[in-house]
Amino acid sequence: MSKNSSGERVGLYPGTFDPVTLGHTDIIRRGAKLVDRLIIGVTTNPSKDPMFTPEERMEMVRAEVARQGLENVEVRGFNALLMKFAEAQGASVIVRGLRAVADFEYEYQMAGMNQQLNANIETVFLMADVSLQPIASRLVKEIALFGGDIGPFVSAEVREQVNARVERIGRRGEL
Repeated sequence: MSKNSSGERVGLYPGTFDPVTLGHTDIIRRGAKLVDRLIIGVTTNPSKDPMFTPEERMEMVRAEVARQGLENVEVRGFNALLMKFAEAQGASVIVRGLRAVADFEYEYQMAGMNQQLNANIETVFLMADVSLQPIASRLVKEIALFGGDIGPFVSAEVREQVNARVERIGRRGEL
């Protein structure tokens, strides 16, 4: 992995983190070991219906990073083309987590497109821990909205925030 002009290896782990899951924190912890500085880029995705605002998601991720004691990790929001944001941050590596074959197909296509935009920034794929592979933010929100226990998938603090949000917006489904 190459270093930027200041001599440090900067990685960027982008995502919506709505909400941040144990799978995300696993990738953050492991990605932080690979670079001098890891930036968690919290972004918006027009195809997703977020439960939390970008500011709330950034604060959630910051709290999780602090609980992990990761001093070389910082959280920043962005609403731009990923490669433009990576260039602006001096990143030489994009960190992406993989859960399953379906993730790989999508991520492989994205990595190819990103390489066309900037061949100097590498994409590194980290496999999620086996016990965390089924976790997806979309499914965590769905479980919470239908009154299920999301405790196995998120930290206790995130669980409280998600459950509070669900109480505010209302549960779905009745037997």
